[in-house]
Amino acid sequence: MKISLVTPAGKQSRAGNRTTAVRWAHILRDLGHRVDISEESDGDDGDMMIAIHAWRSAKSIRAFSERHPDKPLVVLLAGTDIYGFQHSHPEETAASMERATRLVCLHDLVHRAIPEKFGKKLQVIHQSSSPLSTPRRPSTRWFEVCVAGHLREEKDSLRTAYAARLVPADSKLRVIQLGRAHDDRWAQDARAEAAGNPRFVWRGEVPGWQVRRQFARSHAMVISSVMEGGANIVSEAIVCDVPVIASQIDGNIGLLGADYAGYYPAKDEVALAALLQRAENEPAFLKTLTHQCRARKALFTPAKEKAAWKTLLKEMGA
Repeated sequence: MKISLVTPAGKQSRAGNRTTAVRWAHILRDLGHRVDISEESDGDDGDMMIAIHAWRSAKSIRAFSERHPDKPLVVLLAGTDIYGFQHSHPEETAASMERATRLVCLHDLVHRAIPEKFGKKLQVIHQSSSPLSTPRRPSTRWFEVCVAGHLREEKDSLRTAYAARLVPADSKLRVIQLGRAHDDRWAQDARAEAAGNPRFVWRGEVPGWQVRRQFARSHAMVISSVMEGGANIVSEAIVCDVPVIASQIDGNIGLLGADYAGYYPAKDEVALAALLQRAENEPAFLKTLTHQCRARKALFTPAKEKAAWKTLLKEMGA
């Protein structure tokens, strides 16, 4: 088949939506299909459409559905769809969900957040990653914790930096933040935080290989988001054997499991600081997080993600 794959993120973007689109295109091509990635399309020259983001890709979804009502249409529900636009822009988001043949989501608890009538369309496909190509060698000088992702409200991006201010003076905690600022205000805030917080380093946007190099020298990763659709950075950390400390939201629980020991209440830097201190000073606690992450690793293999797509396409008669 020829598949039109629509994503709101441009070709040069390192945003999660673009990363997902590129990885899915690779999987679909391995399955024997032709894939065209675009930011907007009516899908006239395709046999089916896969649209990333129900609200941001609503125009393409509507055009394809109206022009080709008998062709398969898959819509990925992004975190901002599920926990944001579904409430702020309900008509457009619901219309995309209604038009979809199938809805794809990236974590196991999405069914709790969408209208029950769409549950029968919902399919979980976990995002995969590959292990590090070299052994991990965490820093011996610092207790390094990395935070990766664009700096923006949904990510609560500077919460780990704020928590680092609260640890005791003899702590070796050092927070390495990777990711482009969403706007000038976030850039100014990050620069000001780095200038006034000796435990915080902001490196800005970096290529994927630098993220993985930082994983190799980090003792843990923090994901501090207030909303997530199932962040690939979590599955990447798990596959790379980097223990995760996570805000206690559905998007993280749906990847790490309800019994995971590394949660803190979202936006609570005091609780986060306490977890970071436990991770630094209690080897048994860090070992527990590592073992719990390893127990989830099999969910995030490339083979499993590819098999999920093969099954989904087969179910739709593709």
